[in-house]
Parts: sequence; C-alpha cells; structure tokens
Amino acid sequence: MKIVACNSNRPLAEAVAACLNLPLTRASVRRFADMEVFVEIHENVRGEDVFVVQTTSYPVNDNLMELLIMLDALRRSSARRKTAVIPYFGYARQDRKSAPRTPISAKLVANLITEAGADRVLTLDLHAGQIQGFFDIPTDNLFAAPIFVNDIKQRYEGRDIMIVSPDVGGVLRARAMATRLNVDLAIIDKRRERAGVSEVMNVIGDVSGRDCILIDDICDSGGTLCNAADALISEGARSVSVYVTHGVLSGGAVARIAASPIEMMTITDSIAATEAVRLARNVRQLSIAPLLAEAMHRISEESSVSTLFD
Repeated sequence: MKIVACNSNRPLAEAVAACLNLPLTRASVRRFADMEVFVEIHENVRGEDVFVVQTTSYPVNDNLMELLIMLDALRRSSARRKTAVIPYFGYARQDRKSAPRTPISAKLVANLITEAGADRVLTLDLHAGQIQGFFDIPTDNLFAAPIFVNDIKQRYEGRDIMIVSPDVGGVLRARAMATRLNVDLAIIDKRRERAGVSEVMNVIGDVSGRDCILIDDICDSGGTLCNAADALISEGARSVSVYVTHGVLSGGAVARIAASPIEMMTITDSIAATEAVRLARNVRQLSIAPLLAEAMHRISEESSVSTLFD
C-alpha cells in the first residue's frame, strides 16, 4: 500500500499517512513555464496498491488535471490498483440538467477519472448520492456525520439543540443527523432566484428558545447559511451554529460569516484552510484524516467500508 499526494491538500495527505504509519510516496507535481502540469514518481510502484489523495477544490481545473495526470503516470508505472481519494469532488453540483442545453459536468469528470486509469474512487459526502452511479468503477462515499455527531455531543451537552436543514434538498442529511442525536428537526423554505443568490422565505418548525444547528454539505458563498441564520434568530432561536462538510468559502464568504449571527461554523479539512479561514473568529476545522485512513486501510485489506457507519 502506497499513498501519493498531489498539491491541493498536502497537509491532509500527510495526516492520513501519519494515521496509517506510512511515509508518503516520493513524487513531484510541478508546472512548466506555460503552466502545463508535469508529474514524476520517484519510487517503484509496480504491483502496488496506490492511493492518490487530491481534493478538486479551487483552482478546480488545475487540481483535476493534477489528479488525471498522476493516475496516468501510475498506470504507466504498472501500479496494481489506483484509488483516487477525492475528499471534495469538484463539479458535484452539476449533477443534472438544470436547464435546456446545459451539461452534466459531474458525469464528464467521472468519465475523465475513469479513463485516466482509476480503478476505484473514495470520496466524502457527495453533493448528490446518484453521482456514485456516474462511475463505472467501485465508488465509496464516506460520511462526515459520525465526526459531527461526536463533536456536537461534546460541545452542546446539556443544551436544547435543534437540527435545521437550510433548504428542502438537504432534509435527508439533516434528518439523519437529528435521528443520530435524538433531537427535533426544522427546515428552511428557501427560494433561489438565480445561481449564487438565495432568499429565505419561511422557517418550518418552532425554533423559539432553541440552540439551532444548521447542517449542510457545501458552503460556497455563505449566502444561504447566513440568510438562514438571520431567519432563525428572527424566529426566536437562542443561537445558531453551522456544521458543513466542505468549506469552499469562495470570495468574501468568510467575512460574510464573521458578520452574521452564526456563533460558530465547523467545517472539515477536506479542503485546505485558507489564511482567511485560519484567522476567522467563528470558523473551525475538524480533521477527516482518521476516517479516510481507516477507509483506505479497509479497502487495501478488502474488508467492509460500510460498517464504518453502522
């Protein structure tokens, strides 16, 4: 078993390797003068079970090309099995035709990864579960929920908490979390006029006097969650916190969250923290390295991954 890190989230790859008590395989991913990606593996990987850790966050296209070229290099180096470990799967929000004459980009990316030589994919909290079916190779979709549940139990012990879904599409995710914690569920009824702009319409459920916890898989601009927090406070919520798996946090998202009523936003390190995230007063990260390491170990040993969440 070998672990190869590309450039998008090397700290996470190093943490995973430390959990498995393995060194990272020596490899270099660099750019030519015209920004072409060049990959070179400095160790023998013939016949090895190789895991490539690369999250396809900003800059998405550069990081995706690094992953594809690394997979091709491993295939041409006769690695026995290549597993693409993609903590955050870019293009996942383009999982269907949202309007006439639009692409299904998540399917295209799945085809690219498969054609580049991946034999298996390991990812975390896909935006839509059906993306697993876009791959014609085995795909394991891990969940951050157990990590979040343990953290919520520790931080909110003795408080009257309520899980809230920021939109109707996230109800299944939020309900699963509420069931694990044995608490009530509320829903934000949201109408999106255009991409990147959201408007909160109504809060379904009595949140008065409750410590509300918003649950989502991706936070990009932060507009949805900030609007949801405003709506909850206006409905009498005592406090609002947020748990999000993938902190994309593009543009002025961190500043927007800092200025909002959100008491604390908790994200995972599926995406490397920017300087703004590290300095933010109300944004914190939880590590998914132990979860990824255990899943990778089980894949290598050909044992069950699904039992991680039983």
